[in-house]
Amino acid sequence: MSGHSKWHNIKIKKGKMDSLRGKLFTKVSKEIHMAVREGGPDPDNNFRLKVAIGRARDVNMPADSIKRTIEKASGSGSTDYEEFIYEGYGPAGVALIMEIATDNRNRSAAEVRRIFTKNGGSLGETGCVAWMFLKKGLIVISGGAVDEDTLMTVALEAGAEDLQNTDDGFEIVTELAALSAVRAALDDKKIAYESAEITWIPQNTVQVKEDDAANVLRLMEELEELDDVQQVYANFDIPREIMDKLGA
Repeated sequence: MSGHSKWHNIKIKKGKMDSLRGKLFTKVSKEIHMAVREGGPDPDNNFRLKVAIGRARDVNMPADSIKRTIEKASGSGSTDYEEFIYEGYGPAGVALIMEIATDNRNRSAAEVRRIFTKNGGSLGETGCVAWMFLKKGLIVISGGAVDEDTLMTVALEAGAEDLQNTDDGFEIVTELAALSAVRAALDDKKIAYESAEITWIPQNTVQVKEDDAANVLRLMEELEELDDVQQVYANFDIPREIMDKLGA
């Protein structure tokens, strides 16, 4: 399971989803805003916007709020955000990728660097870890939501690339262009999923021992709490028993 998915699960176990919901709404609103500015307000002709709206619905953002965000982004004078990627290393040599969207690049750089330093990590040069990841669509499904054979049939027929059985359920991996179609197929079959989004999936993982696990997750958490950080991805692999202990 990818570090991003494990991080999603540990947040649920630690009860952090509700406390982060306000920040999630802010980040999703920013993603919708940037998608509209890039490709227009029609999700049928703007793949990035379609994915952003799907993510907004996943975090239970009200439909009226989604609509207002699209309308605001379509108007003149709306904020323009600069988008870029930060890369770095955390405890135990874990590789991290951060998607940034900001109206003040210097502020973002200072905040991210401070958190890395505080938590025993270091920012790296552009490209230092990106080669370890592939940008894909990822749909996370909890265990018990559906049997594997049914899920595999639905996902592969809709264009999925791979189905992985994990400790906590299933992960469907897609090419970027197929994400919306696979999600629609799951909706049509009323197969529930926890999230469906574009993500960076590590091609290899770093096994993290208990002594470093809490530090890795603390770094992830503090980065994610920054308003300018849209998403954080990592290639850590923390054994299930350690994840359970940390989530207790």
